[in-house]
Amino acid sequence: MQWKVPLFDPDLGEPEITAVTDVLRSKWLTMGEKTAQFERKFGAMVGVPHALAMNSATAAMHVALMSLDIGPGADVVVPALTFVATANAVRYCGARPVFADVESYDNWNVGAASIEAAITPATKAIMVVHYAGYPCDMPRIMALARARGLAVVEDVAHAPGATLEGRAMGAWGDAGCFSFFSNKNMTTAEGGMLTTMRADVADRARKLRSHGMTTVTLDRHKGHAFDYDVVELGYNYRMSELNAALGLAQLDRLSEGNARRAACVKRYRSRLAQVSGLSIPFLEHAESTHHLMPVLLPRGVNRHDVMMRMKELGVQTSIHYRPVDTFSAYVAAGLGPSSKVPITHDVGARMVTLPLFPSMSGEQVDYVCSSLAEAVDSAARKAA
Repeated sequence: MQWKVPLFDPDLGEPEITAVTDVLRSKWLTMGEKTAQFERKFGAMVGVPHALAMNSATAAMHVALMSLDIGPGADVVVPALTFVATANAVRYCGARPVFADVESYDNWNVGAASIEAAITPATKAIMVVHYAGYPCDMPRIMALARARGLAVVEDVAHAPGATLEGRAMGAWGDAGCFSFFSNKNMTTAEGGMLTTMRADVADRARKLRSHGMTTVTLDRHKGHAFDYDVVELGYNYRMSELNAALGLAQLDRLSEGNARRAACVKRYRSRLAQVSGLSIPFLEHAESTHHLMPVLLPRGVNRHDVMMRMKELGVQTSIHYRPVDTFSAYVAAGLGPSSKVPITHDVGARMVTLPLFPSMSGEQVDYVCSSLAEAVDSAARKAA
């Protein structure tokens, strides 16, 4: 379908094309010097000494948890409002995700109170998600974690470049995990990054991402090593040079892209304030990368009707997210639905994600807002 306003539109240009073409001409395609350069530059942005490129954020989260010795018998607190990969990474380790509610209807992040309510005697770690690019209350969450002796993994998929109290997201917990999927604020097509202040976590993660091997292909290509050992069961989670080159080009545009997103969100909030019954979360948050533009529909309005009308008007919408504990696979595994996340369930049933991307024009924002007002009004009349 040809959308008048798509949900997202990757910000790609000649720098990205040149970067990828240069790698192809070099003929070195697997993880190598370009990947190492990307790791150094990304680590410097986050303010951490260790950054390890992965082939996805899911891989980064899996490796982060493994590197923190999370395994069978352990519980990990996870937001119910997140992409399923956050919880899946816990299950990959043989551990159990225990779901935490959002803070409130105004703040769709987990907070110290909602996390504490989900802690069990078996809890070994906390996973936080900086939902839509808005930082969680990390000072309070870290204080709780340290008091309870719990590890903290940040899912920073929505928040590259976000800071709180002068510290970047991904530098607060024991590990930070970033996504570079095609719809993210910066993309490598597919890819992720693990960041950490801890040398022990970085050392183990480095082996786990490459089959548990003690040396990598580039080392042997350069003659730095002729043999290798496999010291533990690892995975094939490496990033290619093509992805890394794309990431380097995108990283140069991240700050500008985030600023353009912020301008769109400011315009959205002004226009949507006129839509009766509609609410917008995170109005009190000063810092964000504005990855998503979520809104909460009025009670009694059929979301499917609203989204279908938006489709008819040429506006693509989505849902971020259906609560993880309600998915069939989680219910079948005895992991849901949870009775302890009532706000998340209500938000999950009424939220809609509107288009948001760096090249979005003011006219496009206005068209989405007028289309939403019409769609909500139509659905409300139909329900009356």
